[in-house]
Amino acid sequence: MTDEWYVLIEEDTRLTERVEGVELKLHRWMLVGTHHIEGDEAQAAAAAEDAALHYVPQVLARHARPGDEPARHALLTSDGAWVVLVRQRHRECHVRVTTARLMHSREEKEAPPKSLKEKFRSAWDGPSPAAKPWTPPGRA
Repeated sequence: MTDEWYVLIEEDTRLTERVEGVELKLHRWMLVGTHHIEGDEAQAAAAAEDAALHYVPQVLARHARPGDEPARHALLTSDGAWVVLVRQRHRECHVRVTTARLMHSREEKEAPPKSLKEKFRSAWDGPSPAAKPWTPPGRA
């Protein structure tokens, strides 16, 4: 397999809910961008830096006017990931930008549909047993 590099962009998506008169700010990291990079690890790192310095999260982009430039604090961690705090008009968002090398890829494969006979048999016999959860190799 040849090296395939990607830049991954994650946003701290925030949702504000009101429950019984209390305002709750719910945070969740969400992968919002997976960008294939033509080239090697150095080119992926350069693209990640560019994304860290210029990417505008959707939370801010929805309310931006032409010409707006949000405040930005970009931090490079020791493992090469960028953590970015972006602020604009009393709104703020955290973004994480990382590089990743594709190590494995598999296409989805669906089982063939059940025949009418198999459907009747499964209705009669009950549901099939649940799949066993993953365990590390050597631990059965």
